[in-house]
Amino acid sequence: MKVFYFSWIREYIGVPQEDLIIRSATVRGLIDELTEKGPRYKEAFKDTEIIRIAVDQILIEDLDFKIDKAKEVAFFPPMTGG
Repeated sequence: MKVFYFSWIREYIGVPQEDLIIRSATVRGLIDELTEKGPRYKEAFKDTEIIRIAVDQILIEDLDFKIDKAKEVAFFPPMTGG
């Protein structure tokens, strides 16, 4: 699965994307897996309430959203208009 990181999430983690083999079936499980990778990930995902998530380029709000058949997940901060 491709996992993309944008803006300050990318800055915390240090890479824009990763190709991962994951164990999790949900977004919540994926975040748990990622935070196990170390302190940079823990810092990036410390407040999941403000992180926006897209699964296969569709915005989702439910951390229990199933990703077992997804090709990509993207994490990004809230967007602002202007």
